[in-house]
Amino acid sequence: MTKSIIKLEDVWKRYNMGKAGGLTVLKEIDFDIKEGEFVAISGPSGSGKSTIMHLIGALDTPSYGDIYLKEENIKKIDKNSLAILRGKTIGFIFQQFNLLPTFSALENVMMPMELVNLPDNESRKRAEELLTQMGLSERMHHKPTELSGGQQQRVAIARALANDPEVIIADEPTGNLDSKTGFFVMDFLLKLNKEGKTIIMVTHEMELVKYASRVIYLKDGIVEKEVHKKQNIKSRGSLNKKYRRENF
Repeated sequence: MTKSIIKLEDVWKRYNMGKAGGLTVLKEIDFDIKEGEFVAISGPSGSGKSTIMHLIGALDTPSYGDIYLKEENIKKIDKNSLAILRGKTIGFIFQQFNLLPTFSALENVMMPMELVNLPDNESRKRAEELLTQMGLSERMHHKPTELSGGQQQRVAIARALANDPEVIIADEPTGNLDSKTGFFVMDFLLKLNKEGKTIIMVTHEMELVKYASRVIYLKDGIVEKEVHKKQNIKSRGSLNKKYRRENF
């Protein structure tokens, strides 16, 4: 049986914002993601996509409920251990690329490996290999401002793969790209998935959703439904559950 690599159990997220009651952006989220899946998380603006991406990526913790990354409860391990687990397990591809502007492409790709204490010579060698694989062997020493948007996204993909993670989380991966580069990115994600990596893509674009084998739709902070490859729609609304997490 395929193992769950990420699991969410009754996850809620609330921001107090200095107001009575605060703002609840996610509630009663229950799902797991198996090793090797290609999952899309979709929904309209304000549905909670960005919040759930940060939680799944162990960049934030829930207000209530539990999130497991490789069977580790992210609320119950210390920050340093969590950072190492996250760095070795998850690679992030952001819509805005998030490259360090004063670093070269090579240095940007080396950074995640340095954070998990890989020796400099090894991180440099792997970064060079990844950038070459991305067709950027002639751009390794260029800074982000000297690269096109498509080239910056390829650097970001190389950075995401730096520690050979089991999971890739892609946030609107084609949002700032022309159609040709967008197709390259999606085909590359599909290739990684066929090689066994777990892909989690956050998007509102229906054209991208077709790449996934499972789609989790969010609406108003809940999982509204899941659609599997054979279009089996499973209602996941919480209308029949007691609204019971008032005071966390």
